[in-house]
Amino acid sequence: MQTGLFKARRFNATSSDEVNDSLTIEAPLQININSRPFTITMRTPGDDLHLVRGLLYTENIYTQPNGYDFQERKQRNSEVAYSVNFISENENLPADLEKRRSLLSVSSCGICGKKDLANLMQTAPQLQDGIQISRPLLLAMFAKMNSQQNTFNQSGGSHAAAAFDCHGELLSIKEDIGRHNAVDKVIGMLLCEDRLQSAKVLLVSGRVSFEIVTKAFTAKIPVLAAVSAPSSLAVETADKMGITLAAFCRKNRVTVYSHISRIIEDKNACQTI
Repeated sequence: MQTGLFKARRFNATSSDEVNDSLTIEAPLQININSRPFTITMRTPGDDLHLVRGLLYTENIYTQPNGYDFQERKQRNSEVAYSVNFISENENLPADLEKRRSLLSVSSCGICGKKDLANLMQTAPQLQDGIQISRPLLLAMFAKMNSQQNTFNQSGGSHAAAAFDCHGELLSIKEDIGRHNAVDKVIGMLLCEDRLQSAKVLLVSGRVSFEIVTKAFTAKIPVLAAVSAPSSLAVETADKMGITLAAFCRKNRVTVYSHISRIIEDKNACQTI
């Protein structure tokens, strides 16, 4: 369940009424790795396995295509309502796993809980994907994502992320109270379905900050676009990592901040350079 009804009183200029308001659910999820506590993240329940798979992948904790298992466990009468235990048969997990996060990551911040700034920076070469996406096609992708934001339409309180191939075909769309969680759910689903390599465009419904850029980079998605503004560090990081970062994608407009050559005005769906 991604939304719930809550009683409230709504005031206007002349009167007030009691209403049942639909709100996006926020609840804690404890993530264990090989039965050892890793982090607690605040998220919207649903697609928890995809969330954990995507989170561990985008943080370079577990990037193997297989050799893992998940155990889900509900915990009643506890501050933590739900937990997922990630069990890896591969022993190539980072030696500094305990240093990667402290206990709590809030829904508004994908890097909260990080203990070491060195773990935030990527050292791999720039993405060199030579695709070009037309501006009209990019905006059509946003229209497609917007039409499937069911939780947002009910509550107005969730973010969405969606992945598309270079022809504008929707590969995955997920919603969550946290932008970074929605991205991890999308990436995790595509990993589980062995389709991540088809993703060429990642859309997010809100603003773009540093952690979203690093997740796109780890997933090797060359085009990242958002409805709202980017942060300064997001632009600088995208430029360094070879990612095309577009923002303010609404009302038939697109502002491109880095690796601009991937976005063209031609009405053709896509092409390779």
